[in-house]
Amino acid sequence: MANIPLIDPAQANASAKPLLDGVKRSFGAVPNIFKAMANSPATLDGYLAFAGALGKGGLDRKLREHIALAVAGINACTYCASAHAAVGKSLGIGEAEARDNLLGKSAEPKVAAALTLARALVTKRGRLSEADFQAVRNAGYGDDAIVEIIGHVALNIFTNYFNLAAGTEVDFPRFELT
Repeated sequence: MANIPLIDPAQANASAKPLLDGVKRSFGAVPNIFKAMANSPATLDGYLAFAGALGKGGLDRKLREHIALAVAGINACTYCASAHAAVGKSLGIGEAEARDNLLGKSAEPKVAAALTLARALVTKRGRLSEADFQAVRNAGYGDDAIVEIIGHVALNIFTNYFNLAAGTEVDFPRFELT
């Protein structure tokens, strides 16, 4: 059940409308998460700015989707799992791989190292050990990539918590967590 109403983009206020119009240009539609965030244009703008900045970083789009799936899995967010499985599919992430990602796993060692770090960030609430850092460095990630992984985990924790609290209705092909 939705706890936060969805804002119809056609009826959005002067602050939210241009943001929702931008989402529609980028995505071809306005997913429910953004309609719910539009209740606070400042929140929607902040999310879009953070996501946009991270999108200009060094992590490729596919790895960002792997990370998003791992974080959705550990936080049990069906909305985000569904959204990122759909986006991931368009990038070549198959269903079996997406299911592995939900568990923080990947057959690709470098991706697996990033997902292990992502899950450690969530489970340890950011209190990473020297061994956590060494493992991801050993997989070939530099400090720039590590910082971006942390940023993507934080961004995805926000969307997970937002959708769980808001009760956002899944408007992507449903991808169950189990």
